[in-house]
Amino acid sequence: MARVRTGITRRRRHKKVLKLTKGQYGTRSKLFRRANEAMLKSLWYAYRDRKNRKRDLRRLWITRINAGARLNGTTYSKFIYGMKVNNIMINRKMLADLAVRDADAFSAVIKKAAVK
Repeated sequence: MARVRTGITRRRRHKKVLKLTKGQYGTRSKLFRRANEAMLKSLWYAYRDRKNRKRDLRRLWITRINAGARLNGTTYSKFIYGMKVNNIMINRKMLADLAVRDADAFSAVIKKAAVK
């Protein structure tokens, strides 16, 4: 079997990795081996943090809803329970947006969700 020369293939691979790590600090954007390590790590962080972003945003929405609910004399858990009992279907993202941007509308939702 003939010997394979890797010049072009290797150069393309190196250029691809160095392009991905452009803007990183120091040798992480200059030397192939360091750049490859940085690239693998950054791609793994990106994958992981796409999952974590959803988690973090949900926590933020719940915090905002709780703050708005407490301003209206109730707690988050009582408010969510009241919404479930009264069959009000508004997701947490929209509730958090109401709590931050339109306090009057949020107060109206809380009054509707009051457990009788």
